[in-house]
Amino acid sequence: MDTLLVLGYVWPEPNSSAAGWRMLALLKLFRQKGWRVIFASPAEQGLHRVNLPELGIEEQQVQLNDSSFDQQLQRWQPQVVMFDRFMLEEQFGWRVAKVCPDALRLLDTEDLHFLRQARQQAYKAQRPVTQADLSGETAQREVAAIYRSDLSLIISEAELQLLQQQFAVPQSLLHYCPFWFDQPPAAAPAFDERRNLVFIGNFRHEPNWQAVLWLKKLWPALRQRLPGVELHIYGAYPPPKATQLHAPKQGFFIKGWAQDAQLVLQQARLLLAPLPFGAGLKGKLVEAMRTGTPSVTTRVGAEGIADSADWPGAVAEDEDSLISAVVALYQQKALWQHKQQQGYALVQHRFGAGQAELFWQRLTQLLQHLPAHRLNNFTGAMLNLHHQRSTQYMAQWIEAKTALAALKQEISS
Repeated sequence: MDTLLVLGYVWPEPNSSAAGWRMLALLKLFRQKGWRVIFASPAEQGLHRVNLPELGIEEQQVQLNDSSFDQQLQRWQPQVVMFDRFMLEEQFGWRVAKVCPDALRLLDTEDLHFLRQARQQAYKAQRPVTQADLSGETAQREVAAIYRSDLSLIISEAELQLLQQQFAVPQSLLHYCPFWFDQPPAAAPAFDERRNLVFIGNFRHEPNWQAVLWLKKLWPALRQRLPGVELHIYGAYPPPKATQLHAPKQGFFIKGWAQDAQLVLQQARLLLAPLPFGAGLKGKLVEAMRTGTPSVTTRVGAEGIADSADWPGAVAEDEDSLISAVVALYQQKALWQHKQQQGYALVQHRFGAGQAELFWQRLTQLLQHLPAHRLNNFTGAMLNLHHQRSTQYMAQWIEAKTALAALKQEISS
């Protein structure tokens, strides 16, 4: 049986984030193809993590900067190792290359972190994104990890284009891999059966928090136009600063974690997601389409999914436009129904199960021609050589320092 080893930045929480349910879809695909799947992570197991053993997926805890991982690798002997975000490739990539040189190294970027970071910096400075923002240290690290990997999964066509045009990353190293759904959603409630507005998103994700702050600012003017309507804010790990915004008398509710995000979206008439910055695909918006819920978002929110003219709801950049769009969609049944149908068509066209098969075909082909593929990636080979040396020595130094500290503690006690 072929083995996939996934090195996770966090343990998958499909009900907490889009990254969680996308990772789960990848894991399930390998299991459906008959592979042994091992999910390993140095992170603490979160409160809302999915039960992987129930899905036939093995769980393993691994240590950072510890040669015990080399021994684990030797036992597992994976054919494919997938790094969940570039930071895990930095930490473990050199060890995989040393112990299992024939294993295909797959990087799941989730989204381009350097792009999200650049937009966040520009947003805080209240200015457009500059070339300097996009070329900083995080970009250098992330693009280097892409070059060192045999294949990188890119969730958004906009990010695919950025990597090829801005950094000249060869198409042979990239694969467009968006969300996909095996089954159509259940029948959704009709317009008259729904009420209120909803936002949903992990509070640990800064774009979500900034969107909530914007909604709080807009809410008095919006509720004046929609008397009696409530806004329900859902998201995992709400901090005290979020719960302090809870104002039931004003119709603004901080609900916390949603155990069933689909049900929450199906009961709402509209999803509001005024994301001021970010990257990748926004899972909340795709999930809203699947549940027949029109949405109001920004250009950043719609990026990689559809143009403003084809959006199943509305795309707005300023307060007046956003409020007007929400009021129109909430009150006009025919408009709402039209946008709902647009969402259904968009999901079927862009996020069908065929995306999984395209990825599997690409992976299978790459496994069959891996040596030749690597010969054509001289930049990656060069970066791997220098990365292995520098990271290996640093990791060994940290491991030796930790062992020495433990020995001193043992002697003193």
